[in-house]
Order: sequence, then structure tokens, then C-alpha cells
Amino acid sequence: MKNRWNRGVRVLGVSACLALVLAACGDGSIDKATDENKEAQAECGGDGELNLAVNPWVGMAADAYVVGTLADQELGCKVNYKELKEDVAWQEFKGGGVDVVIEDWGHPALEDQYFAEKGDGSAEDFGPTGNIGIIGWYVPPWLAEEHPDILEYENLNKYADKFKTSESGGKGQFLGADPSYKQFDEAIIANLDLDFKVVFSGGEAASISAFKKAEKNKEWMIGYFYDPQWLLAEIPVKKVALPEYTDGCQDDPAKVACDYPETELKKIVSTSWSGDGGAMVDLVKSFSWTNEDQNLVAKYIADDKMTPEDAAKKWIADNPDKVDAWLGR
Repeated sequence: MKNRWNRGVRVLGVSACLALVLAACGDGSIDKATDENKEAQAECGGDGELNLAVNPWVGMAADAYVVGTLADQELGCKVNYKELKEDVAWQEFKGGGVDVVIEDWGHPALEDQYFAEKGDGSAEDFGPTGNIGIIGWYVPPWLAEEHPDILEYENLNKYADKFKTSESGGKGQFLGADPSYKQFDEAIIANLDLDFKVVFSGGEAASISAFKKAEKNKEWMIGYFYDPQWLLAEIPVKKVALPEYTDGCQDDPAKVACDYPETELKKIVSTSWSGDGGAMVDLVKSFSWTNEDQNLVAKYIADDKMTPEDAAKKWIADNPDKVDAWLGR
């Protein structure tokens, strides 16, 4: 009897649990959750998630976290930030690992590989970010002020000895950046017959530290740098004039002997993601801001040591008109 009674209690317990589940179904909680999931999918596309690439420079993190924070807070999307090198991010379009590269500095070879015109059609140009990218050779302000002729590349060899370091093999050191960045400095040096050697800093933070140190201590330094970049508001590094960029002068990487072009930065997205439509797609399409906007958010992150999320939230709170325009409000 005891065992039979225990079995009865267990059966009643299961029945009670089942009744509770059925009651939950009856009051619409599961239906509500399903509806919310469908709504998130409609807003965000696909499975209700957004996969944002974050390439290794703080300006792109500024773009990505502002868009991602809005996607989370305003549209209910689950946002995944993917820290990837540029070429790897493009590779992820096809398998769905990346939906959006929010800041592209121009990659014709990748466009040929992934755009529909010549490639597999997994990616498409989604319009400009509003930023203008200016890559070039820069020196610290003190050096340009004391030796203004150094801003013409023809005069660099005259000063090459001043730039020597223990790593430059008896030549002047040219400080490269992250080796994964698009850059032609070794070819430019060789083809302009300059007595310099590229030594890579390894990344954006190291390059920033080097420029800060060179300005503070009046050290001789020349290196690869770019705008938009928050450091320029603190240290207005000066650009060296190389031979003017013309169409086609960088087509053969081994023969490059010209300056970098000014580049209209743009958004690149997965075609499968954009094809789903929804408010998230509209937000990315509408997103556009200035170099000054990006530099401010990047400064919050890199100089003021805010988290990318907090930096994005601060900028969003301070710029409601721009945000409302992106969201179509």
C-alpha cells in the first residue's frame, strides 16, 4: 500500500505540473514569447541577432558600438561583436558569421571576390558612413615646426640618419602600423628610393603611444597614420606630401610610388542579411556621421577609458536628433 500510495502522489504531481503548463499556455505566456521572438526577427532580420565585425582600430569600434547599442536598446536585437581582421570579416559573410562591416576603407580585391558583379554575391555595398579616410605618412608637430621642409618627401633622405633606431638596420625607421592594415609603405620607400626601412608597431595603440612619446620628448619619428583618429584632436600630427595619388597608381602593389587616396568610408553587409529586411537593415542603411563624431566616441574609449558600451550610450544620449533620423522617427 505504501509503494502504491507514493506512486499515486507522483502521478498527481505530474498531473499538477502538466495542468500548470497548460494554464500557462492558456493565459498566453508562451504565445507572447513566440510573438516577441517573431517581432525581434522582423526588426533585426534572420534569427533576431546582429553580427557586427569589429576590425582592430578604435574608430571602427566607435561606429560598431553606437549602431549595436541602438540595435539592442531600440530594436531588441541580440548583438554579437566579432573582433576580426578585415579580410577574415569578409570571409564570414557567406556563412552568416558576419552581417555587417560598418566601416570599410576600400578593398577592391575583396569586392571582386564577394560582390555579385565578379564574385560570389555574398556581400554588397550599403553606402557611405559619412567619414572620409585620409591615410598617409605623418610626423609629430614639433618636427614639422622646426624642419618644415620635412613635409616634402624629396627631403626625407636628407634627414634619414636622424630616424635611425636599433631595429631599422642602419636606415631611417618608418613606423608601420598593424601588419593586417592595407598599406604600401615598403613599396613606396623602395620606388621613391628613400633610405628608410618599415618597422611595424604591431597595432593602433602602439602607434599612438609612439607619436605621443615623440611629441613629448621631441624625438624624430615618421610613420603610417590616418584620420579619422581621436589622437588628432590632442596631437595634430602633420602629413608628409608624397607624389599625388592618381587612378591606377596602386593597382600593382609592388610598383606603388604615390600617396594614399582620400577614401569615402562605407558600410559592407551580407546580402542574405540585408535581404531579410526590417528596421535593423534600415538603421544600418541610414547610419551616417562625421569624422568629428567618430573621433569623440573613440576618444571616450581610448583616452577616457570608458567601455565601448558606455561611450556609445553617452554619445547616443547627447545626439538625439541624429539618432532619431537614423531610426526614422
